[in-house]
Amino acid sequence: MIVMKFGGTSVGSREAVERTVGIVRGRLQERPVVVVSAMSKVTDMLYAISDALEAGDKDAADLALAELRQKHLETAAALLPSDPIWREEAYSRISDICDSLQNFADEVIGGHLEMDKRRKAIIDSKGEYLSSNMICCYMNSVGIRTEWVDAREFMLTDNDYLQGVPDMHEIERRCPKVIDAAFAAAEAVITQGFVCKTADGSEGVLGRGGSDYSASIIGMAIDASRIEIWTDVDGVQSADPRKVSNTRRISRISFEEAAEMAAYGAKVLHPKTIEPAVSKNIPVMVLNSMNPDGQGTVILQSAFIEDGVRSVSSKENIRLVRVSQPVMTAVSELLTATFAALAESRVKVDLVKVTPRELLFTTDSTDYIAAAAQRISAFAKVSVEDGYAQISVIGKNISELKLALKAASAQLRNSPLASVAQNDSYVNISFVVPRAGVREDVQKIHTYLFGREER
Repeated sequence: MIVMKFGGTSVGSREAVERTVGIVRGRLQERPVVVVSAMSKVTDMLYAISDALEAGDKDAADLALAELRQKHLETAAALLPSDPIWREEAYSRISDICDSLQNFADEVIGGHLEMDKRRKAIIDSKGEYLSSNMICCYMNSVGIRTEWVDAREFMLTDNDYLQGVPDMHEIERRCPKVIDAAFAAAEAVITQGFVCKTADGSEGVLGRGGSDYSASIIGMAIDASRIEIWTDVDGVQSADPRKVSNTRRISRISFEEAAEMAAYGAKVLHPKTIEPAVSKNIPVMVLNSMNPDGQGTVILQSAFIEDGVRSVSSKENIRLVRVSQPVMTAVSELLTATFAALAESRVKVDLVKVTPRELLFTTDSTDYIAAAAQRISAFAKVSVEDGYAQISVIGKNISELKLALKAASAQLRNSPLASVAQNDSYVNISFVVPRAGVREDVQKIHTYLFGREER
């Protein structure tokens, strides 16, 4: 079996769905498990519904719900113009989901339900159910025997409704049984990314971008021979093509490099995607559904990857946190207390620098940092500074580049925090710089490292 995940743009229109199903048809001999995101822009519609309900704005909620319904019914009509049986089935499934959402919204507006994280997750998850049901009907209509599976039969997490942490042991126990049963009378199985069931039995989600993570977890659980992540770009690039000109497709990278790229600003993969695949050494391919014949990028064990720079990435909304102890305290004690406070507040730290007087670290702009800073202030002086960005150069055995990179950029020379992250090999050199001008600096560094020649 293989797992094929298709993102929002890959299922965002009639033409996109037809192209995606054509790609799946070419993989039927490998028993594909198809994991789909919501149609492009749909998750934003669902967030708008949640916001309107929280604000008590019935008109705005009803308008967004009507737009959601219309988008899917029109797409189903375009996909299934000459198959009345499957068209009516698609209409029925779409209408049932939208009706349940409308009833839910009416209950909230009527004051019978209060919006909270659990109910927000119920709304946020509906995009994947709409797309997977519609595409399942279309696949059957064009002669691909397809079984629809509810991911919540096996994608079990803790009780964080909006950022669920998967129970890998239970998923690995349940998922193969569910998928094997679905294949008993089918050539392909379709399910949802992003959605999960929490430990208390509620509907939850894995967090935005979690469909990649879902696909990797499913691949791990069923021992897939390959995991394919289908996007709208030709594989992993040497930088974000929306920010940098003359980027290059990377033909292959290591699991470690891909994980670092995802964690440090690359937008192709969800940061957690690589972890489940690594546990079973399953190759991951990043491919372009708009260009199915393209070679894309394959992600493999480090042993198969040559030394060298792979990419330059950036995060543009970074907070720099300074922690200092006014009295003489062992650095180890300060570190222990600080990171305990961060863990309790669920703050993810990227870069860390320790000096005899001060601890510096970076984190994404997140509401959690306020609670962490309050806890830290009980035992140390703490300041949280905005207006920073982070530039990361990622590759294999590249630690010697640090001085050369500093020489190439005044911003890097003046960085308040620089780090070389080491795994089995050096894969990440990162710098914190002022956010103003960071895109120009990323372009400068990319040109310095890659020039204009095709790699």
